[in-house]
Amino acid sequence: MSRMDSRLLSLAKFHIFCTLSLAAIIFIIYADSIIYNDSEKSIELNDKAPSPVLLQTHSSAGHLIKSDINRIALRSMQEETLEVGREISSPLLPPFNATEEERIAWFRSKLPKFEIFKSDKFARQFHGRVLEFFNNKCEGQFFMTWISPVRSFGSREFLSMESLFRAHPHGCLMILSRTMDSRRGYRILKPLQDRGFKVHAVTPDLSFLFKNTPAEAWFAEMKGGKKDPGEIPLAQNLSNLMRLAILYKYGGVYLDIDFIVLNSFLGLRNSIGAQSVDVASKNWTRLNNAVLVFDMNHPLLYKFMEEFALTFDGNKWGHNGPYLVSRVVQRVQNRPGYNFTILPPIAFYPVNWNRIGGLFKKPGNQAHSRWVKEKLLQLSGETYGVHLWNKQSSQVAIEEGSIMQRLISDHCVICSDTYSSERIFSNE
Repeated sequence: MSRMDSRLLSLAKFHIFCTLSLAAIIFIIYADSIIYNDSEKSIELNDKAPSPVLLQTHSSAGHLIKSDINRIALRSMQEETLEVGREISSPLLPPFNATEEERIAWFRSKLPKFEIFKSDKFARQFHGRVLEFFNNKCEGQFFMTWISPVRSFGSREFLSMESLFRAHPHGCLMILSRTMDSRRGYRILKPLQDRGFKVHAVTPDLSFLFKNTPAEAWFAEMKGGKKDPGEIPLAQNLSNLMRLAILYKYGGVYLDIDFIVLNSFLGLRNSIGAQSVDVASKNWTRLNNAVLVFDMNHPLLYKFMEEFALTFDGNKWGHNGPYLVSRVVQRVQNRPGYNFTILPPIAFYPVNWNRIGGLFKKPGNQAHSRWVKEKLLQLSGETYGVHLWNKQSSQVAIEEGSIMQRLISDHCVICSDTYSSERIFSNE
């Protein structure tokens, strides 16, 4: 064979290889879209007002809302791809040291980029999708929120879901998130869905969620660019409000996504946890809103939303969250008509934020080893879960023999190898 013939043959082989590779890639994408569209389910709502449905306040954590509804098709692949692309950008942060007027002007100019505010066709399906999902023989109704980009949903967040299903294998978890309600988000949740766990991400319709609540007027002003969002990222404060509204309208359990569930919540009802207590009096000194367990239409949730709308301050960390629930409970806890329980710190916050790093350290001596064993025994019996205080612990490595390593191995359901290192706390 001549040198020219050899080159032509090589070129032909190269073209054939490229063609086959391209065909394989197209097939994979097409197959993935089919799997996604077949696996993800939505509901169909008519343009008319929805017909009345029965929403039953549960008498225990296991009773759920009921509804008969139709289904609708998902957004097209193109819409999904655009949605993910838009949300990959970093969180929108206001300019540093700006005046209130400057922040409002900045916020008004950035409003089109706040995807969470949109009440588009897909978001308007929110109520029906919630009813459909929880009309599925759920043993416990759980909610989380995720307003960050989908690419930031990492191993730590996945562990929170795993631990929930380890304690509640027949529970249902809904993540309120526009970014996770996407093809990429679907892939993240699929390993749990494939094992039969009921988890679903749904784009929230905030206009509907806050409608007929004390937060409705506040949200209208904020959405219209007439209110100062403050220096704190608005997503954080929206999450504080969303958890109150979702429980008020549907009832159930709200959990922060940096919370490891250790024991079943099904015996709890209308409960909030104390973060700290006075050593002498044993009275609580601060409550926290990382875990909330409430019936639908509970009056305390209404008061929380009322306080949010009346006293909103986007410049003070915690003002619209832990400090808010503490203020309100302090005012109403002795009034009639507010039936709720304040659980001690051991229930949800067994380790305070300034000591959370101790759970990640391996024992340094025999005394420390004994403390680890005693702490694990205490957590197994008296604690519903552990708040990991992400802001303080997100970069802390998990050491061999630490409490965290034991908690992970005991409360995961897929138990990926990534949990054996600090990668659980990276968002890579």
